[in-house]
Amino acid sequence: MTLSSFEEFLKSLQAHPLIHPSVSHNAYVPLDLSIHNKELDSVEVSSSNALELYIWNHLNANNAKVAFGGYLEHRAIYNRSDYFNTAKPEEERNIHLGLDLWIEAGTEINAPLDGKIHSFKNNTNYGDYGPTLILEHHFENETFFTLYGHLSLESISNLKVGVEVKQGDTIATLGTAEVNGDYAPHLHFQIIKDIQNYKGDYPGVSNQLDLEFYKTNCPNPNLLLKV
Repeated sequence: MTLSSFEEFLKSLQAHPLIHPSVSHNAYVPLDLSIHNKELDSVEVSSSNALELYIWNHLNANNAKVAFGGYLEHRAIYNRSDYFNTAKPEEERNIHLGLDLWIEAGTEINAPLDGKIHSFKNNTNYGDYGPTLILEHHFENETFFTLYGHLSLESISNLKVGVEVKQGDTIATLGTAEVNGDYAPHLHFQIIKDIQNYKGDYPGVSNQLDLEFYKTNCPNPNLLLKV
């Protein structure tokens, strides 16, 4: 299936909201965390507390409950971690490949589609996902995967690979900065066509060199979520 066909396929699916449907789309507000947002020049983005305060002020100013965005954003926040940086600028990973939903820790996350547990892991590098879950989905002879990062430790404590999940099931809760890689609480949601040999993990941030591959393998999650 070509990228354009896969994108149309994702659009055709009727996904359950990741956050409880009682939070309507009117309560969602876009959030720009890219290097182009000049408001961030006065925010210490390396501090999870400072970034959380900025996000909550943004939510309050817009009378919103969830901030969303981030697909293919070039972000400065990753500069703080050696996990994303290398000696060569062109290999520095700073382009975000998922869609983030920023909301308080403890928020329940629902399965958007029927699937099964592919893998899970606590990714503990500084600035990494922390507790992470990956689901596997099969529709119309197409197999793809969805990744849920920055979860609570409880979310992955009793999981078993291969267990089926139904659309709308609660599959996780969001973690705090202490366990989620030191970020303000949020969900990193990513669609992956080819999981390769990864288990419980998959790159969520790209460099410029690899971006074309990841744009093909990880299309815009909002094609499915439609927020």
